[in-house]
Amino acid sequence: MLPRSRTLPPRIHDGVVVVERDVRRYQQLPQQVEMEMTTTKRQQDHQVETMTTKKIDEEDEEVDDDGRAKRRGTVWTAASHIITAVIGSGVLSLAWAIAQLGWVMGPTVMLLFAAVIYFTSNLLADCYRTGDPATGRRNYTYMDAVKANLGGAKVKVCGCIQYLNLLGVAIGYTIAASISMMAIQRSNCFHARGEQDPCHASSNVYMIMFGIVQVFFSQIPDFDQVWWLSILAAVMSFTYSAVGLALGAAQVAQNRTFAGSAMGVAVGFVTKTGDVVTPAQKVWRNLQALGDIAFAYSYSIILIEIQDTLRSPPAEARTMRKATGISVVVTSVFYLLCGCMGYAAFGDDAPGNLLTGFGFYKPYWLLDVANMAIVVHLVGAYQVYCQPLFAFVERRAERRWPNGLPGGDCDLGWIKVSVFRLAWRTCFVAVTTVVAMLLPFFNDVVGILGALGFWPLTVYFPVEMYITHRRIRRWTTTWVGLQALSLACLLVSLAAAVGSIAGVLLDLKSYRPFRSTY
Repeated sequence: MLPRSRTLPPRIHDGVVVVERDVRRYQQLPQQVEMEMTTTKRQQDHQVETMTTKKIDEEDEEVDDDGRAKRRGTVWTAASHIITAVIGSGVLSLAWAIAQLGWVMGPTVMLLFAAVIYFTSNLLADCYRTGDPATGRRNYTYMDAVKANLGGAKVKVCGCIQYLNLLGVAIGYTIAASISMMAIQRSNCFHARGEQDPCHASSNVYMIMFGIVQVFFSQIPDFDQVWWLSILAAVMSFTYSAVGLALGAAQVAQNRTFAGSAMGVAVGFVTKTGDVVTPAQKVWRNLQALGDIAFAYSYSIILIEIQDTLRSPPAEARTMRKATGISVVVTSVFYLLCGCMGYAAFGDDAPGNLLTGFGFYKPYWLLDVANMAIVVHLVGAYQVYCQPLFAFVERRAERRWPNGLPGGDCDLGWIKVSVFRLAWRTCFVAVTTVVAMLLPFFNDVVGILGALGFWPLTVYFPVEMYITHRRIRRWTTTWVGLQALSLACLLVSLAAAVGSIAGVLLDLKSYRPFRSTY
């Protein structure tokens, strides 16, 4: 008998069992495939959901809570904006201002203005958001803050004062830049021909040159993109302030004494031009000095716009308070050093502009460097002050033409330029340049600007908004204190305005339009 083959099933039913098992496995196969497909689909859906969530998170990182592009500003960029705005051409007139007030009142007034600016700036910073200081609705401009807190006719009044003041600052900076450029020409002339040569120069050409430069820089789209120019300008401001300080210290060392007096320029003092200071002129000079110092510290008109560039968290008001503290301390130290050292060097003969009034003649190359630094700084400061005005006009234009601004965009290949922006900003620069050529009274213009902008924009509106924002009740101690501060600053502003206007009227007696020479 042959042995059973190992390939045959031992029993018939075993073969059936095997077949049934295979059938069941075959029947289970579609279910397994379906389960695997379901699992794969779930994994794919999860991956898509994860990628979508990640994309949304990335998009959220690119925008702020108001839907606008993510703000990148820090305490240091804000401080640089403030320093650029504050340590401007006004620092060069502080020696003259202290000369009018004397050693007692001069530094005291400067410190008082610094304290007032710091206090009211913090009040204004708290009004950037309406409601919660971290999540409340943002106020993008000074006018928006006034509208949210005060409303009514005060919004229009604030807008008129703010933007007229910004226009005035642009005019003043054009004048200051032209004077510094002329100072370079005259410094080289004095070096070549001697200090006895008058070396007259006209300011018109330099104002036009400054205007042409501003036409190009004015095409920078918005405030947030001016940060690099602001930092450069801040560095330049420290440069020429340090030069003025060093030259003043050298002059004091050469004189071996501190010039000046406790009460400043006395009645009967004979100036370099041969004029005798009368009692009335003494009063006007003191009042004008107040305006000069007020202008030297003034930056509240662009504080909200600077704050709108800050990233959060932390809350913008908190960052702004730090930036304000840093800026006020730095500028106060520089102001006291430059102003007091200039007065100590020249006494009652301190020039209206320390570096361009030619209290110093040597070394001429250092004067050239300092004056060129002034020009570069003023290019940046002009933009820091004018960008809020540009933005205001262009927002109004966008509301007027929601489907697109007139002219559209001009594609130059490497950059797209808005025709409307190019046209209107160029016209603005042209107007400021022409007005500057008509009114080249540096000290008096500085005083008027300080007086017009100091009380309403630096004190009154911040105080009133803070009272409303914090719901401070009338006749409480805090309310009375804030109102007393506002009233005192109003009197100072009126006095400074009167003194500066008197100075302008005096200058007009010997003035011919478009023929200003130095």
